[in-house]
Amino acid sequence: MKFLTTYCLCGFFLLLGCNDTTQQQNNNTYTVPNGFPALPFPASNSYNDAKAELGRYLFYDKQLSIDYNIACSNCHYQKFGFADTATVSIGVSQEIGTRNSPAIINTGWNGAWFWDGRATTLEAQILGAMTSPREMYADTVVISQRLQKDTMYSRMFKSAFTSTTIPSTGLAVDAIATFCRTLISGNSRYDQYTNGDKSILSAQELRGLQLFNSERTQCSSCHSGFNFTDNQFHSLGLHTHYYDQGRYNVTGLDSDIGRFKTPTLRNIELTAPYMNEGLFTTLEQVIEHYNSGGKVFRNKDSRIKPLNLTPQEKTDLIAFLKTLTDNSFINNTKFYNPR
Repeated sequence: MKFLTTYCLCGFFLLLGCNDTTQQQNNNTYTVPNGFPALPFPASNSYNDAKAELGRYLFYDKQLSIDYNIACSNCHYQKFGFADTATVSIGVSQEIGTRNSPAIINTGWNGAWFWDGRATTLEAQILGAMTSPREMYADTVVISQRLQKDTMYSRMFKSAFTSTTIPSTGLAVDAIATFCRTLISGNSRYDQYTNGDKSILSAQELRGLQLFNSERTQCSSCHSGFNFTDNQFHSLGLHTHYYDQGRYNVTGLDSDIGRFKTPTLRNIELTAPYMNEGLFTTLEQVIEHYNSGGKVFRNKDSRIKPLNLTPQEKTDLIAFLKTLTDNSFINNTKFYNPR
């Protein structure tokens, strides 16, 4: 599950044009970057620091899988933008997945989860991954029992919820979702540029930015806003026939065959392979796909068409995309495995 499965090299882009580098502070341990909207939390799963810390422990804990061999972190590595380098991830008993694991970056602002958008909440996405036979294949009753036998978790659940809380799979999901919402990336060189440091990008990177925002490429009509995504679903002409029918599996609409969710481009340099099936291993291959106009397919987005980019323009675009790498995010010790 990943990148430009909807990188429709597409048009008008919202620059985060602020000159104030001050970030939005709050009473919690997470910080919302300047230019970002407030981080939304559902009423049924409000934020507190203890819950986020519990979620961090659980995110790295393999006992949440049926065979004690898979944790959330097995498919979401911090150094790769909380994505996976495998084409498709491997679950319990070496079960092979069907899609590439998406990066967990600014996921609290998503409108839907999974490549096909079948989960309408982050909590539902996490539970879906935990219980999937191809992923962690967790039995919710068994996982609850394991957590209840763990004295450390008994204390942590009480701190995160109430003094009478008994650990359960459902509450574990809430805690993991809370932790995942704090995985915020907004301090790339591009962000520093939009926040006033106009000398931080090279001439080549600025050419790439201009091309990214141009009517010619229309990159930014799909990869828009502070998180470089429109949170919509598009078909990119990757195939002439889609065995994985994407959004159609959720809606049943013929027009949704081959459509997948637009991923964020943040930290895209680190999150290969790209597309929902891990089809491309390099950014060069991705750019070449869009430059070619893709393959003939009835639902292909109309913005996917030959671009006739020069070799220099392709290089410029990639140079810009690499400015979205946030080293402070991938090296943030607050996100490390706590054990």
